[in-house]
Amino acid sequence: MNNQNRGFLYGILAAICYGTNPLGALHLYSAGFDPGSVLFYRFLGATILSALFLLILRKDFRLPKENIPYVCALGILFAVSALALFSSFLFMDAGIASTLLFGYPIMVAIFMVLIFHEKLQKKMLLSIFLALCGVGLLMRTSDGAALSPIGTLFVFLSSLAYAIYIIVAAHMPKPVGALKMNMYIFGICAVCLAIFNLAMPAHGIRPIKTLPEFGWALQLALIPSLLSLVFMQKSLKTIGSTPTAILGAIEPVTAVAIGVGIFGETLSIRLIFGILLILCAVTFLAVKKH
Repeated sequence: MNNQNRGFLYGILAAICYGTNPLGALHLYSAGFDPGSVLFYRFLGATILSALFLLILRKDFRLPKENIPYVCALGILFAVSALALFSSFLFMDAGIASTLLFGYPIMVAIFMVLIFHEKLQKKMLLSIFLALCGVGLLMRTSDGAALSPIGTLFVFLSSLAYAIYIIVAAHMPKPVGALKMNMYIFGICAVCLAIFNLAMPAHGIRPIKTLPEFGWALQLALIPSLLSLVFMQKSLKTIGSTPTAILGAIEPVTAVAIGVGIFGETLSIRLIFGILLILCAVTFLAVKKH
């Protein structure tokens, strides 16, 4: 296998890995866990695994002082985005929520125009139009009922937080290895989720009591957190950012497949068209103008 094909394979694996978020989350929900507890274990496990990888690779743990405020902000933003997304799973199908979240590059593009005065291109307007059409088709479930307003609000909040996360990450003062940076981000997320859970007396942090519960928590820490990061970095180094971003369209498709195939979520022709429109909008935006 040549380097280019290997890069495409890494990109596909990264998207599939990240698309498995609903797999562990929904299994733990059915066992009585709430989003706060699920995400606490996910980020705690991801922090430990990332630290072990850094030790095995004999990498430096030090972080440039200039980057510390940025990493703290990224950790808080990622915690908010993840908590909002996982909360949306309680109000709508996980596949639909993951697809709506995938529209965050459109939000990033809008922010770059409004805040950093980037030029508004025609392809951006077309992408926004396609995304809005797709969202319109997803606003009703397969049986014709209106999509949950609370669930939709959670996904919007998740997309907003992640869009700001992308912009902040792009303005990091000094370059830092992805694994090291994400270890600190995961750690801050775990602290944020611990504080959130302790501040919610009705919830708290539910202890893991069975082997299956531990297995699903480990799945969330390893596959959509650590492995997706490793594969994405390998893909970026091999084939670049644009093909990797386009292959990211496999991520919500994976989430939809898991929701339909494992958890019995319904999927209509209208929802399929809505998903395709959003995927096309983001893919079109990712393609560079030649």
